[in-house]
Amino acid sequence: MSTVSPPQSKRRYKTVLLFGAPGAGKGTQGKILGKVPGFFHLACGDVFRSLDMGSELGRKFMAYSSRGELVPDELTIEMWNQNMHAQTVLSIYKPAVDLLVLDGIPRNVTQARELENHLEVLAVLHLVCPDIEAMVTRMRRRALKENRIDDADEKVIRKRFEVYERETRPVLACYPNEIIYEVNAMGSPAEVLQHVLEVIVPIQNEHFRNPLS
Repeated sequence: MSTVSPPQSKRRYKTVLLFGAPGAGKGTQGKILGKVPGFFHLACGDVFRSLDMGSELGRKFMAYSSRGELVPDELTIEMWNQNMHAQTVLSIYKPAVDLLVLDGIPRNVTQARELENHLEVLAVLHLVCPDIEAMVTRMRRRALKENRIDDADEKVIRKRFEVYERETRPVLACYPNEIIYEVNAMGSPAEVLQHVLEVIVPIQNEHFRNPLS
C-alpha cells in the first residue's frame, strides 16, 4: 500500500523553539510543557521513532541509518512534515488551539530555511549553560543512570558539543534578536520551567484562546 503524502498547505504552525547545547534540558522542558493543555511538544527523536519502517520514507531512513550515515536534511524535513500532518489529522495536535513546542529541530541552518514555509516562529528559548564542564558531568550522569554506556563516554559527549557549535548554534542567526530569549539552564528543572513559562505564557495568551474554556 502506498503512503499518502501530506497535502501542500499554506498553514504555518505557531511555534516556540527550545534551543541549546546538548544537555541543556530542552527535552525535559519540552516533555513538561507537552503535558499542559494548549501546548504540543515534538522532539526530532520522536519523528524518527514513530516512523513506519515499512513505508517509503521508512526505507529511505533505514538506508542511511543502517550505514551509520546522517539523514539528509531534505529527508528529515519530509519525515517531520509527514509526522505533523498525521498528528493534525488525528487531532493529537490542534493548530488552532495548541502552541507547537519543538526541540532538536532545526538542527542546522539548512533545516531552518526549509522550515520557514511551515513554521511561524514566535519565540526561540535559548537555554544557556556557560559552564561546559557542568554540562558534560550532567550528561554523563544521565547516560549512566539510563544505562546508556556509550553515551556516557566523555569523548562522545565533547564531540556532540563540537557538532553543536559548528552546525546548530548558527541557527540562532536565522531569527530576529527580539524573539530570542535567553534562559539560564543551570537551575533545577522547576527553576528553568519558571523562566520558560514567563516567556511563553504571554505568547500563548496573545495567539490562542484558553484551551479549557
